[in-house]
Amino acid sequence: MSEVLSQKEIDSLLNALNSGEIDASEMKGNTIEKKIQEYDFRNPQKIARDQLRTLEIIHENFGRLFQTFLSGYLRAPVKTTVLTVDQYAYSEFSNAITNPTFLSIIDFNPLPGEAIIDISTNVAFSIIDRLLGGKGKNTSENRNFTEIEQNLLKNLVSKSINLISRAWENVAEINPLLKKIETNPQFAQIVSPNETVVLITLNLSIGKVEGMLNFCIPHVVLEPILDKLSTRLWFSNSDRKGNEKNIDLIEKRLRTANVLVKSEIGSSVLTVKDILELSKGDVIELDGFKGNNARIKIGSNLKFYCEPGSIGKNVAVKITSVKKEGDVEDE
Repeated sequence: MSEVLSQKEIDSLLNALNSGEIDASEMKGNTIEKKIQEYDFRNPQKIARDQLRTLEIIHENFGRLFQTFLSGYLRAPVKTTVLTVDQYAYSEFSNAITNPTFLSIIDFNPLPGEAIIDISTNVAFSIIDRLLGGKGKNTSENRNFTEIEQNLLKNLVSKSINLISRAWENVAEINPLLKKIETNPQFAQIVSPNETVVLITLNLSIGKVEGMLNFCIPHVVLEPILDKLSTRLWFSNSDRKGNEKNIDLIEKRLRTANVLVKSEIGSSVLTVKDILELSKGDVIELDGFKGNNARIKIGSNLKFYCEPGSIGKNVAVKITSVKKEGDVEDE
């Protein structure tokens, strides 16, 4: 921390500058420091932090959708959380993948190129165990997937792939397609080793089994929509589209909602002794009924007054008036 000068020292310094004893240019030269920032040419940072933050929000949304889907699909408690979002060279990602593994090659149509979804083997074997009727306990198997196991996992990915388009809908319209499944990372070279990729790592827990789910998205796939990957644009689109969709959805559901409507002609209070002594032909007097003040309730709320009658062989009521604000319900 630089030393704080007293007023006397400041005055002495100003006098020395005025008299020429101290050269101001020399003082300025001594204080200039060159700021050098390291740059890794092997791993160029092509995506800004704000864009990475948007990708994190997108995959948080995907995590919630996938969590709901997988919980119902496996009949088990599932939890997903986004751990990290960062950019690397593709070689760093491919070298970190164990062999064997379970890789899904996804075509991000209409965007150019492909992406990879990597599911940890312990999670994959747990999913297979549950699909085959087991409890999905944690296993430490280190073997290749059989053809039946691959088909089971491929079917799961195919059914959940539409969740990707739903997670991306505020940024771009994507129609993802499962292109192929690979268990050997050497056969999953979707871009050159030096190409920049975004790696989104999610923690996936199924019951007591925990593992990772990795999204590897090359820069070439994201390049056409990089200008849309900003949190400001994300929230503005999300608010506008979300509000419009919510209003339409709420209105549609309200119009088709089933509501209990009941008509109450009157009421009466009887003792248990009176009820036991009732017989055919007895008349029960209803309190407060005058012939045209029967009540129609929507749920538990009074909405209309009516007059009882019949239409053909059916019992019916005729609405005589609408309950107004401030009207007190007759007891």
